[in-house]
Amino acid sequence: MKSSVESSWSVGEVAARFDLPTNVLRHWEAVGLLRPARDSAGRRRYGQDEVVRIAVIQRSKAAGMSLEQIGVLLDDGSGGRHEVLQQHLDDLDRRMEDMRRSREMTEHAMGCRAHDIATCPRFRASVDDVLARL
Repeated sequence: MKSSVESSWSVGEVAARFDLPTNVLRHWEAVGLLRPARDSAGRRRYGQDEVVRIAVIQRSKAAGMSLEQIGVLLDDGSGGRHEVLQQHLDDLDRRMEDMRRSREMTEHAMGCRAHDIATCPRFRASVDDVLARL
């Protein structure tokens, strides 16, 4: 992107910097996540605040947030921000626990001598929580 002395960037410049197709930025604008200024010819111009919003959107998406959740996060007038964030934290905790279990299961499978891993009692114990749903 251009130096911080310059105040705005084109949609192509921003898209290239963030390794995004320009249509993604246009979509985020259409759903209300971005509000780039327009120049005299009507072209989008992204200032520093919009660039920061794009970084927040990318990081939030990578963390598993939906565009709707991100919209609440970025809406300074939204009363539901803390609820959305708490739901996301709860979801992250569940996913982290799933990943921890998956890692344990994989580590056990790496060292297990059973040809059919599903016959190993210790390995099977690692899926008891899933089997309990039946």
